[in-house]
Amino acid sequence: MTVTWEEAGWERLAAGVGRCRLPGWDCTVGLVVGAGSALMIDAGSSPAEGARLRTEAQALAGHRVTHLALTHAHFDHVFGAAAFTDAEVFGAAGVEHVLTREREDLRTDAVRNGLHARVADEAVAALTYPRHQVSDELALPLGGDREALLADVGPGHTAHDLAVLVPGSPAVVFCGDLVEESGEPQAGPDAVPSHWPAALDRLLSLGGEDALYVPGHGAVVDAGFVRAQRDALATRFGVSR
Repeated sequence: MTVTWEEAGWERLAAGVGRCRLPGWDCTVGLVVGAGSALMIDAGSSPAEGARLRTEAQALAGHRVTHLALTHAHFDHVFGAAAFTDAEVFGAAGVEHVLTREREDLRTDAVRNGLHARVADEAVAALTYPRHQVSDELALPLGGDREALLADVGPGHTAHDLAVLVPGSPAVVFCGDLVEESGEPQAGPDAVPSHWPAALDRLLSLGGEDALYVPGHGAVVDAGFVRAQRDALATRFGVSR
């Protein structure tokens, strides 16, 4: 049985498109519903959280989640992916290297940020890897007239940042942590600051002036916010424009 976005505690952004802000790290996940298919964007911070999101998404879509796009390889976005083992998983080219060869670093970061060590161990052991690597842009048919565009727009927040554009009125752009509204964008050791402003330019070219931009953390923003954050990052990191 399907439910409404409001009943599920999700925010409806456009017809068949919504997002949920998760407790703990205020991480956003997205859902795009097609005819007989559904695309989840990011998966939460633990297998249990991923399982809950899968159940909620299925209730919203009226069918199972068929596709999962991971915006980048940080624990609060990927540790729930184990719940989507029957979905086709997508990521920016190169992100599978992080998920396969830097698992201990992911675990360490998760525990340092407050995830219980047992949960982190469980998540790392069950990590799901993208079978589909996006190196530029990939149009993803979702049934009927619904389509999503997956775009490798990084590097920036990490070396492998994926954005998802859902065309429509309005268009919706899921930005991952390339854009953050609830705090200053976080630049860890895996960030590529010299390219981050250019990644935001790419986001703006994808969505345009009238799109809704969904940050990895915080409230939905507009093109003006993304442009201001791009300029602030260029100043912060000394990137000439």
